[in-house]
Amino acid sequence: MKQVKLVKKLSVLLKQLNQREYFHRLGPKKYTFLEHIFALLLKEVMNSSFRRISNLLNKLGIKVPTYSALCKSRKRIPIKLWQRLLLLTAGLSSGKVAIDGTGFSKTNPSFHYLKRINGANPKNYTKLSALLDMKTKKFLVMRIRTTPRHDMQDVKYLLKRISDVKVFCGDKGYCAEWLYEMCYWKGIQTFIPIKKNIRRGHFRKKQMKNWNQEEYNKRSNVESGFSAIKRKYGGLVRAKKIKGMRAEILCKGIAHNLNLVS
Repeated sequence: MKQVKLVKKLSVLLKQLNQREYFHRLGPKKYTFLEHIFALLLKEVMNSSFRRISNLLNKLGIKVPTYSALCKSRKRIPIKLWQRLLLLTAGLSSGKVAIDGTGFSKTNPSFHYLKRINGANPKNYTKLSALLDMKTKKFLVMRIRTTPRHDMQDVKYLLKRISDVKVFCGDKGYCAEWLYEMCYWKGIQTFIPIKKNIRRGHFRKKQMKNWNQEEYNKRSNVESGFSAIKRKYGGLVRAKKIKGMRAEILCKGIAHNLNLVS
């Protein structure tokens, strides 16, 4: 029943995006674009591999492409389509958003044996910065990088893709005068605590006049969203290139949003 509901939700979303039935007009037209998207999403939901998810669905009588075709189609699907699907699954925004960043491991070693052999823990990870609606607890937009970067580098990218933001919450890592100024001229009320020993800034002072501790406390919803994604769909990315990493993490976010749709 859950698979049937997922297919219906995806078919409605693709119709809203005005997406063609087949991925390419000159392709063999053996599998529809919906079948590709369904298999890719189910792969992340079940935290499985291409080969396993393809064999499982075919044994259940569900028509899906082979594991090699799924791997190639994931690279061909543009990032803009994944972002549009993510925003569409989020529904109507309440205007109150929270921002934060997290990391997804590129490797999955056994920490028990790393300790036994005195091995170093892996430090490299895929960086994710995201905006989450604090009322619906759904992700609105994501930015994925292959290497760790500072959270401030993705703020402009994320805010440009959301037009109806009224309240913007972030931790102390986002305390910067240029961000206070940008939000002030856009009519966005920020709830970002000031860093230690930093009191100067004209726009910082203007934004802090309307400080509301209750609104800021809702910022933790974005951390809960990251935790929910990692617990349900895994905190590991199996792809080795940026296109695959972006598709994997965005699929996790889309599955998270769809799971919250009644």
